This record gives sequence, structure tokens and C-alpha cells, in this order.
Amino acid sequence: MLLRTVAISLLLASLSFAENLTLALPDSLENLVEKATAQTMALDYKAALNTAQALKAKNEGVGCVIESIVRVSMYDDLGDTTALYKANESLEKCKAQGLWQGLQMFELGFVQSETGHSIKGAMKTRSAAKLFEDSKELDPQAFYAIYAYYVDQSFSWLPFKSDNRSHYLSVLDSASKVSKRFWPLFLTPLVWMYYDKEDFKKGLELSERGLRKSPNHPVLLQIKADMLYRLKRYDDAARIYEQSAESYLKRTGKSIRYWCSALNLIRIYNDKGDQKAAQAWRDKLGDPAYKALEKWMPGSLMDDLKKRKLL
Repeated sequence: MLLRTVAISLLLASLSFAENLTLALPDSLENLVEKATAQTMALDYKAALNTAQALKAKNEGVGCVIESIVRVSMYDDLGDTTALYKANESLEKCKAQGLWQGLQMFELGFVQSETGHSIKGAMKTRSAAKLFEDSKELDPQAFYAIYAYYVDQSFSWLPFKSDNRSHYLSVLDSASKVSKRFWPLFLTPLVWMYYDKEDFKKGLELSERGLRKSPNHPVLLQIKADMLYRLKRYDDAARIYEQSAESYLKRTGKSIRYWCSALNLIRIYNDKGDQKAAQAWRDKLGDPAYKALEKWMPGSLMDDLKKRKLL
């Protein structure tokens, strides 16, 4: 009798969880999430944080997750490492439920990886992905696709191993088109997946799609320049990065994105054959402000520059 009771309890619990395989919200909350995303992509972070607070008042867990996503965006754009650490602190404590708890764990995994805890972050991302795997909704499927794509890529060398990367690319492409809440979170990894495939033309197309949704977004502009560089459109890439460096210097001072511009301009001008311009940007790296932020520079960019002896 006891075993039967336990079995029934487990069945009811599993059915209850299955019903929670959703990121859907009531319209009033849905509108606030979409508003926070729009404000974030318009670079109005203060307004986005205020919207997240309003969301928190209605649903503490959802509001906490959205607030953390805004803070991660502040780090990504402004180089605000304090915002990243605040996001980590909040995500550790969020009281989200259902698949929103999955998104909480997914974001926490990214933040942990970004702050040097890559193994811990990978484990957290894996746990989150498992929650998304069986959902029938597009947004959770897209979050799962981000994780599953790289898993399949890491095992692609094994014979007879199933490879569903084309499917995951398709899911992310669809979600990045229609999701009003999370399109930036889907579009960005999608671009880098095509970058890894060396399909830079597709990467450029996707970055331009993002810029149509969020014109002149500074991070998307840098991504576009990366694609142009790989397509050997050096003048176009240099123009965007020169403008980006100037813009970030005015907006944020000598921040992470400013120095990313400098590093990219070194290799763009080098490959273009303009050694004088490359050296002019290389000379700026003697600034103590760069040394203080060097550990935050993208690993793949630094590896490429060092391998080619451009630093």
C-alpha cells in the first residue's frame, strides 16, 4: 500500500511538472517582460531595471530572472563587471518556478562561466537544459537548442553519433524571428554558431537582421564587423570598429568594448596591409587602463592575436 501511495505521488508530481513546462505568462506579466527587453535593446537600462522591479512586485521569481538578464546585458554592452557580479548574486537567490527556474539556472551557468567558473557553469547549464528538453513551446526549445548544439558539436567526430545541429539551428532561427521576449538571447548564439561553421555570409545576414530590430545597437554592430572582417571586407569592418571605439570612449570611457575595438582594429589593419594604422592601435595597449581589463578580453580574439604575433 505504501509503495502504491509513493508511486501515485511521484506520478502526480511528474504530471504537475509537465504542466509547468512553459515560459508562458499572463498577459500583464508578458507585456512587462517584452517591455524590459525592448528597453534593454534601446540601451535604456535604468528603465529596464525599473520594469523588472514592477515585474518583481507581481511575480518575484520572473522579475528576478529578467532583472538579471538586464544586468548581464549591461555588462555585455557597458563592460560593467559590477552588474555581472550582481546578476550572479541575484540568480543564486531567485525564487523562480517551473521553466523560469530553468531559465534562472541557464543564465546563472553563463554568468558563472563568464566569471571564471567554467566547470560549475557548464554543470548548471546542463541542468537547465534538461528542464527545457521536453517542452513543446518554441522559447524553451530554443534555450535547449543552444546547449544541445554545442554538445553535438563536441561529439561530432564520433562515428555513428547522431548529429542534430541543423535542427537546432532551425529552432534558434525561428525563435529569434518571433520571440519578443528573448530574441537577442537566441540571435547572438545563432550568429556565433554560423561563425564557427565559417559561414560568415549567414552570420552577416543574421547580424543585420538584429540591427533591423534594434538599429545601431553597439554590440550587434561589433558582431557585424566581425563577420565583415572574416569576409575580408576590411574597409567596412574597420569603419565600424573605428566608430565603435569612438562611441564607447564617449559612452563608457576605456571599457571592455573599447579595448575589443582596439584589438580587432589591430588585426583588421594588419590583414589589410596598413601596418601604420595597426601599430597606432597596438601602441594604445600600453595604457594601464588596458592592463587592468586585459583578463576580460575575449579568449578567442587574444589567442588569434598572440598566435599571429600581433601583440
